Amino acid sequence: MTSWSERSRTQAVMLNPALLATLTANAAHLYRENGERAMPWPLAFIIAPLVLHRATRESLPRTVRANLNAWVADHPVEHAGFARRATSLKGSVQEGMRFGLRNGVLAVDADGGLIASLARGKGHTLAKDSDVQQIVARAGFVGRWLTKIEQPATVFVVLGVTP
Repeated sequence: MTSWSERSRTQAVMLNPALLATLTANAAHLYRENGERAMPWPLAFIIAPLVLHRATRESLPRTVRANLNAWVADHPVEHAGFARRATSLKGSVQEGMRFGLRNGVLAVDADGGLIASLARGKGHTLAKDSDVQQIVARAGFVGRWLTKIEQPATVFVVLGVTP
């Protein structure tokens, strides 16, 4: 893990623990809301590499009815860099999960799944078209989308990464 003093401004902004905790929490919140169960914690490592990379985020489907296998087949360029991104983001995602757990944004249920407690209201709004708002919204979409896949291991196999 790179120390904060050695991180570039972009790294400090896009890979800060609060943002990564928020991405994971929004995905976990909508996963539970749509799947009626807590999000398996290994899926937290899938969220950030899908939504932080602009080209991948923009290529994600608009509906949760889209098939993950078909999306991967239709987007070979985005898929080609996914494993490298996922590996490089592992430490940052872990740091974000620790931050989220310490600060009550994330919790672990009795079965080991991630659940979220997100504060929503006027004080927590982002500019409608900001990159951060789009990233957080797409993280929620990915959470809903992944509820369609019964086994988390399937997600890892299709995306070509190991948990």
